[in-house]
Amino acid sequence: MSKIKYKFNTKSLSYEKLEITFKQRFSTFISYLATGSVFAAITVLIAFTYFDSPKEKTQKREIENLRLQYDLLDRRMSQVSSILQEMQERDDNIYRVVFEAEPIPENVRKAGFGGIDRYKELMNYENSDLIVETTKKLDQLSKQLYIQSKSFDEIMNMAKNKEKLLACIPAIQPVSNKDLKYPPSGYGYRTDPIYKTGEFHPGIDFTANTGTPIFATGDGVVEVADDVMQGYGNHVVINHGFGYETLYGHMSRIKAFVGQKVKRGELIGYVGSTGRSTGPHVHYEVIRNGEKVNPINYFFNDLSPAEYQRLTEQASRASQSFD
Repeated sequence: MSKIKYKFNTKSLSYEKLEITFKQRFSTFISYLATGSVFAAITVLIAFTYFDSPKEKTQKREIENLRLQYDLLDRRMSQVSSILQEMQERDDNIYRVVFEAEPIPENVRKAGFGGIDRYKELMNYENSDLIVETTKKLDQLSKQLYIQSKSFDEIMNMAKNKEKLLACIPAIQPVSNKDLKYPPSGYGYRTDPIYKTGEFHPGIDFTANTGTPIFATGDGVVEVADDVMQGYGNHVVINHGFGYETLYGHMSRIKAFVGQKVKRGELIGYVGSTGRSTGPHVHYEVIRNGEKVNPINYFFNDLSPAEYQRLTEQASRASQSFD
């Protein structure tokens, strides 16, 4: 039952019944509603700003746990990366050295993945940096592991061919020690015998009498047996495989022929002085992967340590070459 309200009239000094219109009632209702809404909004704002809901608390705990797991994953990847680096060092400095293989270039091992677009779908998150860096590390490790796996496959094949490799590598002198007349003229800068100027000598000259036998220094296939390159005169080039070639110049007579398969120690020609030469000798070169290298490093099958030391000292002396 609604209450009847009265208002005291000071003029008539009597109470008069107070009549409240619908408009007044509606206005009062609206004012109460607005006041309550403002108060509620302020209360909710304060609550959401300074206090976490149960769901938010749960989500924050999950995010913190995920961050912890990412940190642990990052540490484990760092450990794996360290182990992989040790494997790469052993691969380059031990396994590949044993099998006479070139190390894998650093820019191939460490090559990354180009473009920021690769990780675009991982951007615009609160922890994007952490996610992207972790993904990059994982991609880098995956590529390095793939390259290392391929390297081990190559090493395995070389191990299977080790016996063949050892037979093919140049490992003896082309002329027997007992047949040498003078100390050899070695690899490096020497005096040109004709122009008397300093010239780079890309091989070793072994002096011996004309007609002295010349032997193949490793198993291989004869690629050249002619006098087309006039400077070398009658000469033979043998391809030993595995990136090795040897050249024998200034022969008096060639015994080998193109396409012939030869064995280490097999006769391929005779000492002479053809081409650009000042006396009977054989000019001997070792070519590895297209580059002429010092043959002195490949006389390890037919010399004693003392003989090898003496030959090294003789070949290193500054002297005049014979071609």
